[in-house]
Amino acid sequence: MIKFTKMEGLGNDYVYIDCTNQELKKLPELAKMVSDRHFGIGSDGLILIKKSKVADFRMQMFNSDGTEAEMCGNGIRCVGKYVYDKGLTDKTTLKIETLAGIKVLNLNLENGKVKTVKVDMGEPILDYKLIPAKDGKIYKSKDEIKFYKVNINIEEDLKELTCVSMGNPHGIDFANNIEKLKIEKYGPIIESDKHFPNKANVEFIEILDKHNIKMRVWERGAGETLACGTGACASVVASVLNGYTERNVTVELLGGKLEIEWNKEDNHVYMTGPATKVFEGEL
Repeated sequence: MIKFTKMEGLGNDYVYIDCTNQELKKLPELAKMVSDRHFGIGSDGLILIKKSKVADFRMQMFNSDGTEAEMCGNGIRCVGKYVYDKGLTDKTTLKIETLAGIKVLNLNLENGKVKTVKVDMGEPILDYKLIPAKDGKIYKSKDEIKFYKVNINIEEDLKELTCVSMGNPHGIDFANNIEKLKIEKYGPIIESDKHFPNKANVEFIEILDKHNIKMRVWERGAGETLACGTGACASVVASVLNGYTERNVTVELLGGKLEIEWNKEDNHVYMTGPATKVFEGEL
């Protein structure tokens, strides 16, 4: 029997398994099985918590389609809550190893349990070769920061996407009335477009004012989800680069709100948001 915990960050839900003292096999198949919302547990994917030689813990994650992903901002907040609430650590500042590098978490406690988590998401990657993205054009922000855009035509509807990586690739589109946007039409086409060699997460952003934006997200390998932490970070970076917002922004997602700061001093992006346990069980 395998014990699991289902957790969510703003509705971005994953199945979490403690693998610090066990090794599981056939992980892509396991991820697809547990993620199925009709015949499985139901989630956006699977996250394994493992031992690390370079950090406090290692996070390994799989999308609901079985593909392995580099990083998930909502998921890593729940990793912080899991290891603290389960007594795997008594630290409130943690280093978590991911395929996108080591991330630093600061745990905010309430009644001895983790309520919210602030994550140092590191520096955004704007070099198109590293995102990766191709066949686009380099632009400059008002601060002379170089960034990259690609244009994708979908049934004569031109989408101009700002490209950012937060350890995983994102294409950000600025639109109006995103509640009415046909994300199931645009999302899968942009995700797999030739401009993104490793595919991409796709964010549709509506600017409310200099400190507030709305976001819907089509996640690579998962489809539309209620929230995406790396996507919120990438979207704030893109909003700053295009001159739409300041560097401290509240991102309103379908599942709730995240506080994002792109710090000018160290160039790091910081994300603060909740982490919640849904239920536990055995497979």
